[in-house]
Amino acid sequence: MNCYECAQAGRTTEPVAICRVCGAAVCPEHVRSESVVLRGTAQPGEVIHDIPARRLTCPVCRAAEQDT
Repeated sequence: MNCYECAQAGRTTEPVAICRVCGAAVCPEHVRSESVVLRGTAQPGEVIHDIPARRLTCPVCRAAEQDT
């Protein structure tokens, strides 16, 4: 498997992550990381962890989420 974004540009680069939205493999150059607070479903809004979780996405999905 190779980074999808690099493959589109004609390069072969080993991925380090998988986009949680679309499932594309991404390399260190293309992975987008953000911290998110996990919330419980039984009691909406209740924080279930003190430490934020990591959320990894590709640049396309990250841009699409920011536009909404």
